[in-house]
Amino acid sequence: MDRDSTAQADREGAAPLVQPGDVPGILFQTGYDRLYAADAAGAARAFRLACAADPASGEAWGALADSARDAGEAAGALAACGRAVALDPGVWSWRFALAEALRAAGRFEEAVTTGQMLTAERPDSATARLGLARALAAAGRRDAALEEYREAVALRPGDREAALELSALLVGAGDALGAVELLQPLSRRDPEDADLHAAIGRAWIALQEPAKALAALRRAQGLDPDGRLGCAALIAALESGAGEDLSAAYVRALFDRYADRFDQDLVGKLGYSAPALLREAVDRLGTAAGLRVLDLGCGTGLAGVAFRPLAAHLAGVDLAPRMVEKARARALYDELSVGDVVAAVEAVPGAWDLLVAADVLVYLGNLTALFEGAAKALRPAGRFAATVERLDGEAAASGYALGPSRRYAHSEAYLRETAADAGLTMLLMEPCSPRREKGVGVPGLLFIMEKPAT
Repeated sequence: MDRDSTAQADREGAAPLVQPGDVPGILFQTGYDRLYAADAAGAARAFRLACAADPASGEAWGALADSARDAGEAAGALAACGRAVALDPGVWSWRFALAEALRAAGRFEEAVTTGQMLTAERPDSATARLGLARALAAAGRRDAALEEYREAVALRPGDREAALELSALLVGAGDALGAVELLQPLSRRDPEDADLHAAIGRAWIALQEPAKALAALRRAQGLDPDGRLGCAALIAALESGAGEDLSAAYVRALFDRYADRFDQDLVGKLGYSAPALLREAVDRLGTAAGLRVLDLGCGTGLAGVAFRPLAAHLAGVDLAPRMVEKARARALYDELSVGDVVAAVEAVPGAWDLLVAADVLVYLGNLTALFEGAAKALRPAGRFAATVERLDGEAAASGYALGPSRRYAHSEAYLRETAADAGLTMLLMEPCSPRREKGVGVPGLLFIMEKPAT
């Protein structure tokens, strides 16, 4: 084939022109004609014959790999990719196709190894990063996959497919807030993209934000007349009242993102004083040093600073891993863990002299399980000191309510009743203001409960 014929074919987007008697070329043209007609299986048959006619042609094997992949022939695509790469290892696109074929064939670790070689050669290639991310995710290596997905999205910010895949992985990893932040700018750029709205809706569900989830899912449903995205069932569940409470995923994501500036914002901007208020109240009731103290929802360790002088053993637990890292850096705690506060008090019965929850119960609605767990976790005469936001007026009859700031408020009557039901004695209950909001003190309650000595 002459150069002018090839150039003309490239300009017209057609298969290369062939000369009479050029059997491989004729088969090639047939294969491309079938591809343009969306007949991947027919294209694969033609390219397979072209490979048989000229088995040393890497181009033929590469074209067969592409058509076999499009036809859903994973094994055939993998075999053809392998032959193409063996014939000409320098063609980067064939090596990338080999990595994809390995993943499609379920050979995930081999796909990861191949993908790592490609990204090492082209670290700024979003395509290579995305391929490696998919292989890592398929191999169950979520943290590494997240890192590669983030690199791919950073290199190609407008890639909605990569963003959707990353968002699904973020939701599965407990960072649904990150998924929302990733997808919302894309949905504003393309407000008619049903997939983006559906993914945002699912992320809001994970964050226990039913109103926001409904808005996104209804938008997606309106753009998805065939119901391909399955929004109807989710909408029905939310409309029936599912998802009205805060979730651990929401709290963990919120505070992991807030960890770096938590102390500065909370103490400097919000006048956070809950730990100091609790320590002063504990001292007022009289207490000895040498206590076993558990700091529930320890955050970055601000309550640890206040209560370390009383503790022979100071432990802390928090849902957010990055908050726990910050607390560990203070070198105050004898023991730190990532986890749920209810699970923490249930873990070791009769282990603690003092439980502290500074501005933590605002992320819990029903306190029954926590108070019952506290009663089991405390030693005889052990105490539980905490702050809450105060619920007054007609709403107080409900015991607790979720406010617009996504924080719970509790009524005094509810706290007293729940404590009594758990077998705890309320030693102290008084108004306080644990923090400011928009320059105004937030109305709160400080209480200290005690487990009977016998």
